[in-house]
Amino acid sequence: MIVLGLTGSIGMGKSTTAKMFAEACVPVHDSDETVHRLYSGAAAPLIEAAFPGTVVDGVVDRVKLGARVLGDAAALKQLEAIIHPLVRADADAFLARHRTAGESIAVLDIPLLFETGGRGRVDKVVVVTAPAEIQRQRVLARPGMTEEKLAAILAKQVPDEEKRRLADFVIDTGQGLDAARTAVAGIIAELRGQRGS
Repeated sequence: MIVLGLTGSIGMGKSTTAKMFAEACVPVHDSDETVHRLYSGAAAPLIEAAFPGTVVDGVVDRVKLGARVLGDAAALKQLEAIIHPLVRADADAFLARHRTAGESIAVLDIPLLFETGGRGRVDKVVVVTAPAEIQRQRVLARPGMTEEKLAAILAKQVPDEEKRRLADFVIDTGQGLDAARTAVAGIIAELRGQRGS
């Protein structure tokens, strides 16, 4: 089974592209969705122990947690030390299930694939990109987003240009949904062809 890492900077259209892989019947493991699930499950008691008062009725309150860790590098590192191993274990179980089921390709949707050293976990990397102005418009349209927040997020991410250089495949979502869907289909066909040869 070929493990495809899907990544891209904020606002590049990664979630939409992940849905396109899923629509093409390729199993997709979504790291963000997994974190969301863990926040109301296995991670909640661990986070409450580390950051008392951040869990309400057994579910992590993202606003309270954010207030505790944002801008505090040590706290953020502590949170990552709790969450990253749980997300990784979930992804490993996902891959094992689909390998057993005989899937030819599975996608790991990892927002910070390069930033977290995830390159070694995947066989190929797809980077989703878009022109900087489109990225900016998309991100600033999100509720509560500001120029300052965007700048802070981008400062922590590997630059788009470098991601594209490190990628095996690049999908430009600035060309519209149909072009992105065509690119996804092309990648799937190429990988299935490689696997078959």
